[in-house]
Amino acid sequence: MVVGFDYGSSNCAMGVMNAQNTVELVPLEQGKFYLPSTLYTHHSALVVDFVAQHLTGTAYESDFRIQRQALLNTMPRIKSDLDLVPGDESLFIGREAISEYVQFPEEGYFVKSPKSFFGATGLKQGQINFFEDIATAMILKIKQRAEASLQKQLTHTVIGRPVNFQAVGGEESNKQAIGILERAAKRAGFQDVAFLYEPLAAGIDYESDLTEDQKVLVIDIGGGTSDCSFVQMGPSFRNNNDRDSDFLAHTGKRVGGNDLDIALSYHALMPLLGLGTTFKSGLPLPNQAFWQACKINDVNLQSQFYAQSHTRELLTQLRDVSEPDLFKRLITLQQNKQGHQLVQQGEAAKIALSSQATFECDLGFLSPQLIKLISTNELALAVDDSISQIVTLAKQAISDAGVPPDVIYLTGGSAQSPLIKAALQQHLGDIKMVNGDHFGSVTAGLTKWANIIYK
Repeated sequence: MVVGFDYGSSNCAMGVMNAQNTVELVPLEQGKFYLPSTLYTHHSALVVDFVAQHLTGTAYESDFRIQRQALLNTMPRIKSDLDLVPGDESLFIGREAISEYVQFPEEGYFVKSPKSFFGATGLKQGQINFFEDIATAMILKIKQRAEASLQKQLTHTVIGRPVNFQAVGGEESNKQAIGILERAAKRAGFQDVAFLYEPLAAGIDYESDLTEDQKVLVIDIGGGTSDCSFVQMGPSFRNNNDRDSDFLAHTGKRVGGNDLDIALSYHALMPLLGLGTTFKSGLPLPNQAFWQACKINDVNLQSQFYAQSHTRELLTQLRDVSEPDLFKRLITLQQNKQGHQLVQQGEAAKIALSSQATFECDLGFLSPQLIKLISTNELALAVDDSISQIVTLAKQAISDAGVPPDVIYLTGGSAQSPLIKAALQQHLGDIKMVNGDHFGSVTAGLTKWANIIYK
């Protein structure tokens, strides 16, 4: 069976064509169609073990075990240390992963938006292997849930991809990320895997209802990336099996909803942990540790922040800071690995402030009854740089196309933000804007394309 698969930075979703030839989203978790892109396990090596067990008896088993043998040899000891016995659940995805992490943040391994890391530059082969295993484990579990819902085996898929996985690294980063996703999907059981640009996928869903041709600037603001595709759409184009010639321009950058969450968390919440305070000497505290704590989509910065050597450095600094009670909260966050929890509060504030003037962030996990009231003005100041980058992408796409668009089609979780819409209107002029299904457009387009190319 053919499926469209949005393996997103924020959420994952799958779609199939039903008997009425319309897209139907597949329930993936507790009856819900959207599964948060998160994974939690009691030990990172358990991800490799989970994949190895699944690959037993397949064509991928031999090569996989050769590449991971050193780590697999440690599994008996790791499972013994964790008191795990056969049948114990040790790997969680989606909302279950978030729940496990919130309960046991210091005891396991938690990753949010793994797709954001796939195009990172400077990765060693061991790191690439591990990201493949994370992707394989997640895709495998999602595929199993979809097959259970549909009572059919999924064999072919089109997976969405951003225009650029990274701001730096160029096509090499894109090739690395696509390779990770393709190998993971095939190890998870898909016989054939194709990819489609996410903004084009969103546009294909919009195009289905067009009665006349239009030049459409699709702005897709996902969790990890923002992409702009300037595409010719309409009745003259939608039946083409190859859409490359319909593209007038592409721009994309690794800036998205996650970056808005991180920026708001850093600017609005980190002052409660000592950001902006001084040493007793009067010199300002360095900003680096506060930024590392928030930058949950940068594996290297997170590794540096949670390193044991950094714990000793923070404890040494504690003796010299002018606001030790605030700085102790940063140490608590570092020792308990609670950076994701902090940024989750920033994300909740961002979402709420799209429709209300203020929001109370609950930081009780750092200090009893610790609350921070955030206003829309604080949000606007915190995310101004990220929004400016998105506007620049849109302007560049229009410039590259050489003609103005007839319509701007907005999709992605953060594309509905009043701040982003206002900035686009201010800089692009009075061009008609159409709101897509901010989560479902990409999945619907991927599903329609899958059923075109896999006929």
